[in-house]
Amino acid sequence: MYDVVLLTLGSERDAPGGCGSGGACCGGATGADTAPTSQTDTGQANTDQTDSGQASTDTGQCATERPRVPVLACADALNARGARVETVTARSDAEIDAVLARLDGPTRPDGLTWPDPDSKTRLVVATASDGQLRAVLRRLVKRYAPAPSKRPADLPGNRTLPDLPPVAVLPLDPARGGTQRDLVAQLGLPRDPAAVATAVLDGTPRRLDLLRNDGGSVTLDGALLGAADDAGRPLHWRARVEVDDTILTDGAEPLLACAVGNAGGYATLNDVTLLTAPDPADGQVEVAVAVPVVVRSAWGRKRVRLEVRRARGRAVSVLPREGKVPYLDDGVEGELTRKRSWWVEPGAWAVWSI
Repeated sequence: MYDVVLLTLGSERDAPGGCGSGGACCGGATGADTAPTSQTDTGQANTDQTDSGQASTDTGQCATERPRVPVLACADALNARGARVETVTARSDAEIDAVLARLDGPTRPDGLTWPDPDSKTRLVVATASDGQLRAVLRRLVKRYAPAPSKRPADLPGNRTLPDLPPVAVLPLDPARGGTQRDLVAQLGLPRDPAAVATAVLDGTPRRLDLLRNDGGSVTLDGALLGAADDAGRPLHWRARVEVDDTILTDGAEPLLACAVGNAGGYATLNDVTLLTAPDPADGQVEVAVAVPVVVRSAWGRKRVRLEVRRARGRAVSVLPREGKVPYLDDGVEGELTRKRSWWVEPGAWAVWSI
């Protein structure tokens, strides 16, 4: 039978006033564009930071030792099937890493430690937001992605990391299965704790694409760049946006939004379809920019038409032309001040699915 670790990250509800936006903390609260890179081989010190850009030791206020009701219900269902269950609340990246270390395989002859494909330990991540799930996947990437100088010959040519261990996702917010549609809802994964337990013990891994970026973080669902004023009107901004060899905009014209989609969380904006067919398992990223275009009617009157340009590919880059560009990445807020590139790691992560 399996050893199952139920991992919960601290949240704002458990530590009022201390954990940032989105109800997430311990690596998933905010998303500055200064996030760390994964394993490096430069020989320089690499400060281990969370997605908020702060040192991971400054997260003690995020902690809670009180398991939530869905966690207890899932643990009961697992115990009833004979699984050995441990519940862990992580208060820092270091504590997340300690849990992930249980998924390690034996050290390879080349010195790399990769996940154990035959591990009898299975991981359930209890999440209050997609940002919390992203925080755990970011630590998995940091743990197992080899430095460029240590890239092994058996790594697929279209990947920079091995297959990450499957995780089960236990949603802690039932509302996000409705109108707000979190990643669990988009993927059609179970939300009921007993059904999650069944997926852990009887399910199969469903492999999904992962977006890595040159800021050192990852994206599971997608990112939406742009902002609105106090009245909700989109603000103009400029950036050069490229998808592989396709230039969607060179930065000379104003934009209202840019969507970088792995799944479908940012497919629409104010009833405007940005992404037409985002698929988290097709090995491509779908990108769209919304450009306001002034047109004249037959009577000479001016009106603004929203033009949506789309492209699909392996990689996308966004280079802001002026100031800071606010964004949401897996629901986590941040500001882009310099060029950011995302690229697809096909089938890099997986969820336990029935």
